[in-house]
Amino acid sequence: MKKRGWVVGITGASGAIYGVTLIKELLKRGVPVHLVITDAGWRVLHEELDWVAAKRKETLEAHFGGFPGTYTYYPLQDIGAGIASGSFRTEGMVVMPCSMGTLAGISRGASDNLLERAADVMLKEGRRLILVPRETPLHAIHLENMLVLAKMGVKLIPAMPAFYQRPETLDDIVAFLVGKVLDNMDLDHELFRRWGEGNDDNREETAHREN
Repeated sequence: MKKRGWVVGITGASGAIYGVTLIKELLKRGVPVHLVITDAGWRVLHEELDWVAAKRKETLEAHFGGFPGTYTYYPLQDIGAGIASGSFRTEGMVVMPCSMGTLAGISRGASDNLLERAADVMLKEGRRLILVPRETPLHAIHLENMLVLAKMGVKLIPAMPAFYQRPETLDDIVAFLVGKVLDNMDLDHELFRRWGEGNDDNREETAHREN
């Protein structure tokens, strides 16, 4: 049977590297990716990663071509795309990073563009929807929108790094967050050392100091 893919959205929140790394990890595993990037998302890709937004298809192929998995890129206003319909079967959708504007649009069912419509499809079809908000500080409206979505079963994974895996580089921090998302997609990975894996020496040292 044809493998179902995942929809991945990249918005204008800072942290474009998160979404890019996630897509590469999916493609490495042969997972088809249906990609939507907002105009603000393209700007952040340019500002943070020096991507050439003026040549979108060529830029995407330079970064995502040649992997075992395939990707399909959809323009933001292509409301007639397959992922805009519930009859187009996917495993679910990840928006990484997710701006507060996009999160608000999804929470109110706005469907003002293809990304929001695809997320709305996930909600109405009962498929997995994972959002990775990246904003600080958060005000009450941000939190209320997140609560609305959480009550609907949306998985919210804020871009909050952990340090128990002893990150040494920025790539390590990015890998941790991408790994947490892959966990919630039920995809195996070895992007970070899990708590309890290789921690025996640390526990013994802590116990010795406490005694």
